Amino acid sequence: QVQLVESGGGLVQAGGSLRLSCAASRSIFTIGVMGWYRQAPGKQRELVATITKGGSTNYADSVKGRFTISRDNAKNTVYLQMNSLKPEDTAVYFCNADIILRIGEVSHDYWGQGTQVTVSS
Repeated sequence: QVQLVESGGGLVQAGGSLRLSCAASRSIFTIGVMGWYRQAPGKQRELVATITKGGSTNYADSVKGRFTISRDNAKNTVYLQMNSLKPEDTAVYFCNADIILRIGEVSHDYWGQGTQVTVSS
């Protein structure tokens, strides 16, 4: 098994910045799409951004121009740089990755444990 370990959440004032990181806990064969999702209290989990192994990105309209997703394939790590944060960005942020553990195996979907981001007004 493998875990996705997240870090970088916290409390920030509106207009501030945070950088989230998510890394696989051990060596694996390869990772396909990686992404970040978030879930605010009383709401469904929603897509924030995704990035393919080749670097193609996709963003929710609500974060375009403010958030940047990136990845380091050598480190099996994905990042989310969040700038110009707003109170409505407050949520638990979850890392997601499509992982193939060993050569010849099929991919499986993995989730991190979540990291809290709180933006005060």
